[in-house]
Parts: sequence; C-alpha cells; structure tokens
Amino acid sequence: MLGCVLFTAMHLYALNIAPIETWTFRILHIAGGLMVGFAITAAMSVDPEGGAGKGSRPAGLERLAALITALASGYAGACALALWGLSEGPGVAVTNWLPLHLAVALAIASVAGVVSSWCFPSRGDRIHWPDLALMVSALVVAAFLIFVLGRWRMAAGTPLVGTPELLVSASGVLLIMELTRRIAGLALIAITSVFLLYAFAGPYLPGILEHDGYTAKRFFTYLYTDSGVLGPTTAVSSTYIILFITFAAFLQASKVGDYFVNFAFAVAGRSRGGPAKVAVFASGLMGMINGTSAGNVVATGSLTIPLMKRVGYHPLSAGGIEAAASTGGQIVPPIMGAGAFIMAEITGIPYTEIAFAALIPAALYFLAIYLMVDLEARRDGMQGLPKDQLPLVTEMLKRVYLFLPIIILITTLFMGYSVIRAGTLAMASAAVVSWLTPHWMGPKALLRALELGARMSVPLIAVCACAGIIVGVISLTGVGARFASMLLGLADTSHFLALFFAMCISILLGMGMPTTAAYAVAASVVAPGLQQIGISPLVSHFFVFYYAVLSAITPPVALAGYAAAAISNTNALKTAATSFKFGLAAFIVPFMFFYSPELLMQGTWWAILRVAITAGIGIYLLAAALQGYFLAAPANLLQRVVLGAAALAMISGGLVTDVIGLGLGAAIWGVQRWRHKSAGTLPS
Repeated sequence: MLGCVLFTAMHLYALNIAPIETWTFRILHIAGGLMVGFAITAAMSVDPEGGAGKGSRPAGLERLAALITALASGYAGACALALWGLSEGPGVAVTNWLPLHLAVALAIASVAGVVSSWCFPSRGDRIHWPDLALMVSALVVAAFLIFVLGRWRMAAGTPLVGTPELLVSASGVLLIMELTRRIAGLALIAITSVFLLYAFAGPYLPGILEHDGYTAKRFFTYLYTDSGVLGPTTAVSSTYIILFITFAAFLQASKVGDYFVNFAFAVAGRSRGGPAKVAVFASGLMGMINGTSAGNVVATGSLTIPLMKRVGYHPLSAGGIEAAASTGGQIVPPIMGAGAFIMAEITGIPYTEIAFAALIPAALYFLAIYLMVDLEARRDGMQGLPKDQLPLVTEMLKRVYLFLPIIILITTLFMGYSVIRAGTLAMASAAVVSWLTPHWMGPKALLRALELGARMSVPLIAVCACAGIIVGVISLTGVGARFASMLLGLADTSHFLALFFAMCISILLGMGMPTTAAYAVAASVVAPGLQQIGISPLVSHFFVFYYAVLSAITPPVALAGYAAAAISNTNALKTAATSFKFGLAAFIVPFMFFYSPELLMQGTWWAILRVAITAGIGIYLLAAALQGYFLAAPANLLQRVVLGAAALAMISGGLVTDVIGLGLGAAIWGVQRWRHKSAGTLPS
C-alpha cells in the first residue's frame, strides 16, 4: 500500500535528513497513523468472530448516512483547502466564516463516520465509505491545527479559544479513540472514558478526587497540546517506536528474525524442554524490539507453543511460558519495547543510563523463567526434539553474521551515537546482510518492509495517542499530585505499604492496556508520589514500569496470557494464571530496587556483584518452590514453603537475610540427601 510506504518514509526522512518542526511533525504523525489505521482496519475488527456485518441492513438508511457523511467530509475538506488557498500562509489569523464552517462540517463527518462504521460495517476488502470519511476527517484536523499552529500554541487550553477550536480538537479525540477501540479493544477506551468523565464530574466528587471543573473549550483544546496528545507519548511513538518497529519489519522481511529462532533451536532444541527454552530466548529478543507483549506471543508462539506441547509440556504451561517470556521482552535492554525511550523522555535521565540499569533485572527475570522451564522438564522427565528435526549448529554458525544488526545496534548505542542514528544503521544493516542470503532485499522487498513497518506501527501510535489523552487529563486536573500526597501519607506509616499500594495502582491502570500506554499512564499517576516519599526518579520509574509491563500477565485481565491461550487452545483465565506463576519472580524484583538500588547499577561494583549473585540464588530457590523440584529431587509441601521463605530472604538484599536464605536452602538440600540416602534412591 503506497500510503503505508510514504508514511514510514516520511518519518525516516524527517528523523535522519530534514527535521520537521516538533508540533507539526507530531500532528502529521497522528494524522498519518489515523489515516493508515482507518484504511487497514475494519470498523468492527476488535470482534472478528462476532456478528458485525451479518444479516440484512436497510439500504435506504445506509444511502442516507453515506450521503450526509460524504457531504460533511467533502465540505470540511473544501473549507480546509480554502483556508490554505485564500490566506497568506499557515499561522495567519483568519477572521472570516471558514474556520467555523470547517469545524462544524468536520464534527458532523467524524460523528457520522464513526456511527456509520458501527451500523454499516464493511463486507469486503476495499476501504469502506465510513472509513474513507474518517480518513478525510483526520487529514482536516491536521490541516487546521497546522494552519493555526502559532495561535494554537498560545491559546489552547485557555479561555481564548472559540467554537471552531473546540470542535476540531474534540473531533481529533474522537478519531483517536475510535481507532484505538478497533485495534486495542475496549479496556483502554473504558479507562480513557473514565478520565474524560472525571474532568467534568470533578466538582461533584469527594476527597482527593475533587476539582473545580473545566469548560469543554478549555478541556478539549488542552488535550491537543504537548501536555496531552502531542506530549511525551506521541513524542516517543513518532520517533523511537516507529523507527524500531520498522527495524523489526526489516528483520522480518529479510528473514533475519527467523534466523534468531532457528539459531536458538539449534543450540537448545535437544536439551530438556528445548522448545520452551527456545521460546524464552526468541520471545525475549523479539519482544524487546516490537514493543507489544500480546503481539509477540502471536508472532513467536505460533511456532513455539505447538513444539512445547509436542515434547511433553502441558498446554497451560506452554501458553504460560510463551506469555511470560514475551512479556519479559519489554524489560530487555537496549530497546525495552520502547519503554526506555518513554522513561528517558519523561525523566530526563540519559537513555544509555536507563538501558544499563535494566541489565540485572532483565537477567533475573529470564533466569527465573529459564529455571522454571528446566525444573518442570526435570520433574516430568521431558526430552528435547530429535536431532533430525533441528537445524544444524554448524550451519547456523556459518550464518552468524546475521546477528550483525543487533550487534551494530548495541555497539553504536554504547559508542555514543544517538538512538535514532543507531536504529537507522541497524535497520540498514538488516537489509545489507540479507544480500548474503537467499532472501535478498531488493527494491520491492524494501518497499514491503516499509509498508509492514507502517502496519505494525499503527497499533502503538493509536494507543500512545490515546494514552496522551489520559496524561492530559491527569496534568490538567492535578489528580496525580493528589495520589502523590496520599502515598506520602502512607509512607509515614510504612514505606512497604506505600510501595505495595503503588504496585496495585500500576497493575490496575495497566490491565488490558498495551505496555506503552500502561507505563505512560502509571508514570503520570504513581511515579510522582514515589519521588515525593524520597525514592529517586530512576528507581520510581523502574518500579512503575515493571508493574505496568507485568499487567500483561496479571489475572484477571492478562492480554499476553489470553493471546497464548488462543494458540494453545486452553482456558484463557487458567493460562493467564500459569503465565503469572512463570513470571512471579518479576513481581518481587521491583521491591528490590528500593531496598537494593545496586540492582539498577547504583553503587560500587562489589555491592552490585554481591546483590546480583544472591538475588540469582534466591530466584533459583523461588523457582524450586513453585515447581516442587529442588536440585535433582522432588520437594514436598513443607520443603516448598521453606524454599519460598529462603528465596524471599535471599532476594531482600541484606547480608543477614542472605545468610538466613543460604542456611535454609542448605538445610533442605541436607534433608533431601539424607532421605534419599536412607531410601537408597540418592539421585546421581
């Protein structure tokens, strides 16, 4: 699709060659994302199994709706052209009737297009007429905002705005929410709607939720500033997210991504539970790049879940492992599923410092999943795949140069190159190394990769813009500061209680939301409160970020678990609970950030090394407790309880607790050895 190619190419050109003014670039980014999104998504695509489009529909009513929508969108487009054609240029004040006519026609076209897309969904593959009207509306919103940009910067969110500005900004918010509904489902829309209602219901609410309220003009125009939709979330999606999603598209189009999976199969496929260990590696690597837990489950799980089931893993375990591993990809540096870039944008902490700080926590997370996988395979006597069904290691090593894009990315980042330049070089290297393979990327393949990049970016662009709406409400109403004061009050009683409350809010805000949006919202509500009680910005934001990520495997609303359940043909809630079990270690790690900042590379090398080693031992003890298998023998219920206590002691980070944890672990080992020796069944 030409539009997708142009959309991606515009971003790469602006990011690397000729920068576009910041607000203009973000406005074009959202408008382009909306247009591509409405072009490639069916009106009711959230429920592909539902009854949308079935049965008869009144042809006369549809023709009338189409006529009204077409006239309104056409008139809005004509007014936009007239504004540009009759004036001296963008930013020049227009005092005639055109802005009002444009805004009214735009509002009618947007509402009619959205309602018509619900009532008259498409039955074919071509762009449906309501979606075409919504594409025109998105373009008109961008044209109007760019035209009045100089005045918009100063007047938006103040009493100086008029009816045209209200209607245009409200139409923009409606378009963003409709595309988000189609792509991400109703969870994010429900939360956004609650925040929108809160902006107007504040004067009638009690306690910390109360505020003075706002007029519709001030509220909706404020949302379309750099404090809302055009703020940090869109800043990240218009730069880092689209860049690295396109990088992932290049890896996919060049088949370099397939090599990563095949390499993992060649190395680990024959070991106990080999396919599960491959899932841990491949899902973590690809999840780091593509920025969406559920999407990564679908991409890699379609291969790994059936193979896990084949070697003996229960379908629930297969789905849970894939969901936990894919979710963990969001915390793997250097990309962290775009989370590192948003954190850098919000906190001002250098990106490289954030990526460096994430190394140990990410290693602990994947160590926990790997150990859970290995212990389950030991306990159930599983084997790996036969040699003849796996790629040869020697053949894989001959093509080890296909790792060059990842190596170039990491090397250039730590050499001091900008993130954008490093990502662009890595993307170009993916195309170059493909020339050494049968999947040579020529002009057609490059265009397909650019198109795929746009298609893969649209979901994240939509949710980032929708998260920007929530961030704008939080910024305008000051509810984040009120939550901060509440956490401050809790901290007077117990820091642990304050952290536990912050964890619950972060998970609750993130449930059902993509990781990027979940972190952006939680960072606005929770992180300021943690900073007020004396926790450093780095620790506060990592704490919030981890729980926003883990909401994807937290029942009852666990998107990654649900996606895995669809592939493994298991109960969605049980699969989510299993993924929660495999990722349980990660729920403990953020508390360690507070009690042991060394885990985030804050401190001396000796202290960092000691905490990392003891935490790693604690992770093993926790995995053994959860799986009921310690060292080389099963563990009974009492032993599992003691192992769990030992794990918590080791993970807490203190010297005394480390000694206690080691002592408890050694005691269980001694008991097991004595029992098996007495029974003559001592494991080898």
